[in-house]
Amino acid sequence: MIFPILLGQLVPLFVNACQLEAMKTDFLAVGGGSDRTNTEIALEKNLLYFQRTLETLGYSAKRMTYLFADGKSGQAVVRYIDPQGSEQFKQAEIPYLSGRASWANIQAWFRSRGNSANPLFFYFTGHGLRNKSNLENNSFTVWQEPTVSVKQLAELLDTMPARPPVVVMMAQCYSGAFGNIIYRSGDPHQAIAPQERCGFFGTIKTRTSVGCTPEVNEADYRDYSSSFFAGLSGKDRLGRTVPSADFNQDGRVSYAEAHAFAKVDNLTTDVPISSGEIWLLRQANATLRAQASHRPIQALISLARPSQKYALIGLIRLLNWDSGLSFRQNELRRPPTNPEQEAWALRLQNELIYVAVEQNIRHKKELQQTWERLLRCEERSP
Repeated sequence: MIFPILLGQLVPLFVNACQLEAMKTDFLAVGGGSDRTNTEIALEKNLLYFQRTLETLGYSAKRMTYLFADGKSGQAVVRYIDPQGSEQFKQAEIPYLSGRASWANIQAWFRSRGNSANPLFFYFTGHGLRNKSNLENNSFTVWQEPTVSVKQLAELLDTMPARPPVVVMMAQCYSGAFGNIIYRSGDPHQAIAPQERCGFFGTIKTRTSVGCTPEVNEADYRDYSSSFFAGLSGKDRLGRTVPSADFNQDGRVSYAEAHAFAKVDNLTTDVPISSGEIWLLRQANATLRAQASHRPIQALISLARPSQKYALIGLIRLLNWDSGLSFRQNELRRPPTNPEQEAWALRLQNELIYVAVEQNIRHKKELQQTWERLLRCEERSP
């Protein structure tokens, strides 16, 4: 994992009003596979790391809700590889476990908080499936049940009142499709939902993600969850302190900053993306995309928000590219030569488009208002 690169003294572009709120967040973490053959030990360890992250952030982990695999059945459902290299199964060992990772339990948790004043955070670590007929409506697996689609999750959120705000973080394969939860019924052809909601995803809707491993050694884990929660809490999976992801130096690390932290990761082929970033890509026509690829990268860095600057500079360094040249010039001069470099290049190309679109919509009132609303959600802090 590559940790934050010093950017010097960055002047905050603005202080988000929502960052000043004193509200505490209610957390739901859901993990596991559809059965014991795909409930890898890494998924269990992800929930344990999430609990440690909550404690680091000042929360009482035992007061939050955790749903995993078959819950409290006591059955050996967690798959792992023993020191001799053989496949084994064991019981889940997650403190404060509330029950099984079922769609009914997920629905019940959200509905029980319909009148809550606290922001809600939903973390999913498990498996995702690609919808071959509609990539905008991919799904994730729950324990021994049909999968849950983007549409189903969005329609659950549609039943929520205007508050509380909802942030999701999902690390499964094809998870980027869940960026569509910002729309009514999860349909990008419909209007933005009236409720404040946003999300962060391990990869885009067309790609698999890494991290679902039966290997036991956590030091070898390289996935979006590891990077995101390290950035958010300042502690990695092994308890080591990492440099601060407070890129705008306002004294707090936002979800958006943790997401930027996760993008500068040299050991995975994931392409992290947020719901707001997916929305920005939808505003980018062919001309704007070409401009982002052919302008000197440094020119776009100068226009970027602090978290974007971090991601841009970090990715350029990973690729050993020249910020004085354009993306296209760098790509021709030093093309990616392996899957990891290809992923870095795609992350960088997308980041340049985000910056270009933000500049392009500055004087388009309706689009700018939508973007500011999405950004407010993403720049919340736990």
